[in-house]
Amino acid sequence: MRHLMSPLDFSVEELDKLLDLANDIEAHPEKYAHKCDGKKLATCFYEPSTRTRLSFEAAMLNLGGSVLGFHSADSSSAAKGESVSDTIRVISCYADICAMRHPKEGAPLVASEKSRIPVINAGDGGHQHPTQTLADLLTIRSIKGRLNNITIGFCGDLKFGRTVHSLINALIRYDNVRIVLISPEELKVPDYVRDDVLRANNIEFKEVEKLEDAMGELDVLYMTRVQKERFFNEEDYVRLKDFYILTKEKMELAKDDMIVLHPLPRVNEISVDVDDDPRACYFRQAQYAVYVRMALILTLLGLAED
Repeated sequence: MRHLMSPLDFSVEELDKLLDLANDIEAHPEKYAHKCDGKKLATCFYEPSTRTRLSFEAAMLNLGGSVLGFHSADSSSAAKGESVSDTIRVISCYADICAMRHPKEGAPLVASEKSRIPVINAGDGGHQHPTQTLADLLTIRSIKGRLNNITIGFCGDLKFGRTVHSLINALIRYDNVRIVLISPEELKVPDYVRDDVLRANNIEFKEVEKLEDAMGELDVLYMTRVQKERFFNEEDYVRLKDFYILTKEKMELAKDDMIVLHPLPRVNEISVDVDDDPRACYFRQAQYAVYVRMALILTLLGLAED
């Protein structure tokens, strides 16, 4: 039995195989429509989610399986004080695989240690969001044709953005990846990412404050939301929430084949007039998330080769 806590749980070879499977699912959905007949996915979401929870549910339904679960801690026995360890022991009696989102870093890992079914980390605090990373990798590879030889800019909340931390960890395993970190001083990437990941692996990177200073060199721009729920006070959030807004005018500074990604939801960091630009790929990214989660469910249930 295998779990997914981090994108690094898969080797590069395994990751490429998973992405190939996702591409095949996109091209031939009918082949996979009954792969999970009789299987159940439990979605245990201790904090709100739209895309992640619904795309997991869509993925399992597309495979012919069924879904059960809860969408907030208030609607589970966590409200009565039940531990994650006890919850997953019970869920293991009802379902074949579990996707868990939790505000506390490491909670899905604790669950995986007590579980009798595969557990997927669907986001834990500001720590990791591995399945979003898989969707990001699939999007980049499908549209750009490669995951190596790229310059990617991460813009916005790089301090609390778990999607950023996960994607950086995954991308540094590919050759000739250059990273540009675009953020205000208060939201710079944490030291453990800068020092233990980028510098420790001799990855070429630079930090800038103005988006305009980086646009022209990027193959991929990864925009992020300034996350109100991660701030300790309202004043800091209000001061920083509009620091970066991607507009049509700023897009004119970019390469013709640059792509814009965003894990969503967006607030106002990407102007709606950018949506019609063919380089805006964030809604395609949401669709790729379903394909890659289908591939992941099949892989962890041992059904990928059937």
